[in-house]
Amino acid sequence: MKKIIFAFFVALSLNAANLHFSLHKMETGKGDTLLIIGGIHGNEPGGYFAPMLFLAHYKITEGNVWVVPNLNFDSLIQNQRGIYGDMNRKFAVIKNDDKDKKIVDDIKKLMLEPKVSLILNLHDGHGFYRPQPKNDLFNPKAWGQAFIIDQQALAGAKYGNLGEIASKISKKNNVVLEEDVHEFNVKNTQTKDKDEAMRQSLTYFAIKNKKPALAVETSKNIADLPTKVLYQLKSFEEFMQIMGIKYKRDFELNQKTVAALLQNYGEIEIPPLKIKLPLSDLKPQIKYFPIDAKGAVYKSQNPLVATMQGKNGYEIYSGNIKITTLTTQTYAFDDSLKEVEAFADGKSQQIAIGSYLKAKSNFKINVPDGYRLNIIGFSKKGAENESGIEVAKSSIDKNYSLDKSAKLYRAEIYKGKSFCGMIVVNFE
Repeated sequence: MKKIIFAFFVALSLNAANLHFSLHKMETGKGDTLLIIGGIHGNEPGGYFAPMLFLAHYKITEGNVWVVPNLNFDSLIQNQRGIYGDMNRKFAVIKNDDKDKKIVDDIKKLMLEPKVSLILNLHDGHGFYRPQPKNDLFNPKAWGQAFIIDQQALAGAKYGNLGEIASKISKKNNVVLEEDVHEFNVKNTQTKDKDEAMRQSLTYFAIKNKKPALAVETSKNIADLPTKVLYQLKSFEEFMQIMGIKYKRDFELNQKTVAALLQNYGEIEIPPLKIKLPLSDLKPQIKYFPIDAKGAVYKSQNPLVATMQGKNGYEIYSGNIKITTLTTQTYAFDDSLKEVEAFADGKSQQIAIGSYLKAKSNFKINVPDGYRLNIIGFSKKGAENESGIEVAKSSIDKNYSLDKSAKLYRAEIYKGKSFCGMIVVNFE
């Protein structure tokens, strides 16, 4: 299996969104290809955290799955439907100066790739769709807990029996529900004849170009994110089964496990500065964080991770969740030192700058002459350079830890006034 991850996000131009989507290909090279698109609306987290978990915990063994987890990334970070307008109403006509244009153009090209056999567009919709009206939440105008099709069938296309497929999967999803009211139904918008707004949508663009496409909508009125993500993942699995795509996952698919997995935000790496941070338990603000005066690119295996410059520094997000704010200090960067000698609980090792040093009770780091070590939260009277000093966990001020659990601490290395990178000491 090849798994391609693009995790660098940059502004494309002055008239473009700040963050472009990433494409992740999980493929064996044979069989049909399912394209999963999440995050077209930034305030619908079920539609982007599900593909995030899918990328992290599934392996494709037959067939192919392409995943775009963060289509409308700028809006996703802001937790808004569309900060430049509704992206899902720009697939028929879009102005040249629209900030979403590059994104819309690129996702159109991807959808029309000959290898793509079926497209899923992920959402959280209002209420609970029911064919017959019951009240304000349960009625034909609702969108949640439904598979949305633009028409019953797409003639001449493999997987063009949209209504039949959606009906089959809705019944399978309804076998085990967290609550009975969460049942799935099929909503046919009959877009061509009855829904002018949907004629501007992503799925109808696909339909017009002979590509089978459906929307999977969990409900905004389900307050629990893990439950929505669970339903989305179940839907993915049912679609893959219909398409003959085989897979493995490394967890039991239930609400409790999904909730636990969603707490793991992965890590962020700033390669030019030799900095790596685990994100899951970081404090909401980290002060005096070194950054290159020229700025720095970043990457993460979590495709929902992004950094944005805010009023008080760099803000790190995972989807619509703000993890921390780095209040920064700028330095020139020196790349002359690659690794150092370190001791963890008395055991010697060579450790690369920009990595983790695991210890139980104490550690020591030796840096060469001409370099200076600064352990944040530790001080020894008269020592300007903390190289070669054995440091016990109990001797570090917990207020300076990176994380809420007070297990992670920064060991920063300098040469003169230049920053050379850091080692994160992890007291297990």
